Amino acid sequence: MMARKSWRSRCSAGCAGLVLLGGVASAQDPVAPVSPPPVSATPGSSGELSAVLRKNMSEQDARIEEMRAQLAAQNEQIEAMKRALASQQADYRALRHAVGLDVLDRQRAGNVRAGGSMATALPMPASDAATVDTTPTDNPPDRTVGQAPQRDSGPPAVAPIFNQPGVLTPRGKLVVEPSYQFGYSSADRVALIGYTVIPAILIGLIDARQVKTTTQTGAVALRYGITNRLEMELRIPYVYGHTDTISREIFTGSATDKVFTSSGHGIGDVEATARYQINDGGADRPYYIGWLRFKSRTGRDPFEVTTDCVTRCVQNATGTGLPLQLPTGSGFYSLQPGVTWLYPSDPVVFFGNVSYLHNFPRHDVSRTVLLGGKEPLGTVQVGDIVDASLGMGLALNEKASISIGYDQSFVGITKQNGKTVAGSAKSVLGTLLIGGSYRFSDKRSMNFTLGVGVTRDTPDATVTVRVPTMY
Repeated sequence: MMARKSWRSRCSAGCAGLVLLGGVASAQDPVAPVSPPPVSATPGSSGELSAVLRKNMSEQDARIEEMRAQLAAQNEQIEAMKRALASQQADYRALRHAVGLDVLDRQRAGNVRAGGSMATALPMPASDAATVDTTPTDNPPDRTVGQAPQRDSGPPAVAPIFNQPGVLTPRGKLVVEPSYQFGYSSADRVALIGYTVIPAILIGLIDARQVKTTTQTGAVALRYGITNRLEMELRIPYVYGHTDTISREIFTGSATDKVFTSSGHGIGDVEATARYQINDGGADRPYYIGWLRFKSRTGRDPFEVTTDCVTRCVQNATGTGLPLQLPTGSGFYSLQPGVTWLYPSDPVVFFGNVSYLHNFPRHDVSRTVLLGGKEPLGTVQVGDIVDASLGMGLALNEKASISIGYDQSFVGITKQNGKTVAGSAKSVLGTLLIGGSYRFSDKRSMNFTLGVGVTRDTPDATVTVRVPTMY
């Protein structure tokens, strides 16, 4: 009996020592997981431990599956947001195209330097800002692949109301511009032939004349772009003129009006013009275009037509001294340098022209007089013309625009053999211009201009229609 108690006490002491050594070893190892509370090594205790472990593992599996489900749902939300973002970007681009913001940016010189087709001066939307490269600064920047689109350095397009256009033809392109112009003018002249005894009492006759002139000009202009800054133009006109002169016989005292009619038609004076864009303008920076125009005398000039008798003759007892057939040209070679400028100032564009036209003199000139043969005139020098104009254009939308302007010309006197021709005086021609333009497509448009004379020497009304087409 005493031996069994001693053996049991020794076994209990040994087990306690083994448990104590295991606790010390687990305390010295920081990586080892915390061991569960000591359980007596009995068959029931092992079953309970396995049940707890299986329960913990099943709970962890359930949490992992729940997190996987949440992650899948978040991925679906991200894909839906990407699709919504792409749809909003497409709607934004369609809206910009519908309202014509890109075209207005180009017309108002608001293009962003080296921008793409969607480049604009407006703030970048958040969808585009989210795609900005965020490469760290310590890494070398990416090299540029390809070539950036060229900046539109041309002047903005406006409805043309002057003879000189502001937008040049692109390189390698041909513009064919048929045009039609209708002009009407009337003038009254009263001449007193006699002498006055006292003011308001005239002894003699009165010569009263009223002249009505209608001029129609159909022309074809061809413009070709040699470079993006240089273009050449050739203009070929066909002129039809009709004049009615209503007067009374000044030496008979008749109260009956007589009508003297003359007309003429044919090819007019062919013109050639070169234009060059001097600088690159932009928003609040003007564009300057220099040009040089040469006018020939291919039309029938005033010295080639037959003039009515200056005094009474067999064929015409009145002796009007007027041409029996109207000329279709000026009869003089002309050279006209000038400068066109455009100043974009949102939302309008200001523009204008300054030019000087020089008429070269003609020598040994003679005219044909009815029943009088050739009448020598000698050297004839027509007065030069200084022209200045100012206008303003406004784009209503991407297709339509309107312009308003004023043109004024100062015409010099005409000299014959170095002396001023009798009745010749300096004159001022002033015209108020209103025009509009409508673009049918990228290659075809129509321009309309109405000119109203504001001085006595200017035609009363002028209507011009142009239809430029690019090839």
